[in-house]
Amino acid sequence: MHRRTLLVAVVGVTAAPAAFAQGDPLPSWNGAPREALLDFVRKITTSGGTDFVPAAYRLAVFDNDGTLWSEQPTYFQAAFAFDRVKALASQHPDWKEREPFRSVLAGDMKGIAAAGEKGLLEIVAATHAGITTEAFTQAVVDWLQRARHPRFGRPYTDLVYQPMLELMALLRGNQFRTFIVSGGGVEFMRPWTERIYGIPPEQVVGSSAVTRFELRNGKSVLIKEAKVEFIDDGPGKPVGINRFIGRRPILAFGNSDGDQQMLEYVADGPGPRFVGLVHHTDAAREWAYDRQSHVGRLDKALDEAKRRGWLVVDMKADWKVVYPFERH
Repeated sequence: MHRRTLLVAVVGVTAAPAAFAQGDPLPSWNGAPREALLDFVRKITTSGGTDFVPAAYRLAVFDNDGTLWSEQPTYFQAAFAFDRVKALASQHPDWKEREPFRSVLAGDMKGIAAAGEKGLLEIVAATHAGITTEAFTQAVVDWLQRARHPRFGRPYTDLVYQPMLELMALLRGNQFRTFIVSGGGVEFMRPWTERIYGIPPEQVVGSSAVTRFELRNGKSVLIKEAKVEFIDDGPGKPVGINRFIGRRPILAFGNSDGDQQMLEYVADGPGPRFVGLVHHTDAAREWAYDRQSHVGRLDKALDEAKRRGWLVVDMKADWKVVYPFERH
């Protein structure tokens, strides 16, 4: 049985500003979550109200995987890395016998899973390093154009959440700056987030590898190395917000235990706050998973949301559509 928490850590209600005068800004949302979001935006944008927040402080942060787009059956960046293994295999004949590369080349998902996080990091290091940042960006763009999700047969960028697109548009229409704060690779996300989400590359915070400056044929380039520089997950997310954004946001959305510390950091700031979790409860339109999932596990953060009164969005009940293509 699915259980829902529809409490929001916000204070008071004030009159609606002009920004809500035309149409429904959240047509894909149902019920209490929709009203809670609209009330929060109204109160913090109502000039003269007790909860008014100046535009300079209207910052919103969103996790990416499982919050803005799907993440099953594996993280989409992992699917990109697996395809890179296959594309580069001819240059590495030893991969045919060496795990976890052997499992990737054989399509053995159980073998890949058995390699765990260590194996995935090894795959990412081998497939993302040794090239210029420009070449890596082009590899991401090319992959997104040709790759198709195994369940839906669509480009991965089609699997973004229509309700979250609406929410980000509503926020930006009310002078919010919207940021991605994700455990995914920052250079994997930046080539496409502006086109898909309206979030420019300078407002994307993610995990990163060491890069080095180099002159090649008299031209300056940045070379990606295999060494990890920063992991933007778990307790790393508040650190990343402080390092790369410089102000504590007033609104945050995540979907997993990896987002818990970011949500706590946002919730514990002064003044009005809004903190939300996307709970994957829709096996028909998307997937249903939480505490036992190997991807996007939502366990401790779900308990914390109930304890602290954060909004938990029940995808099945609270979203009229999941993906943009459902509207056609």
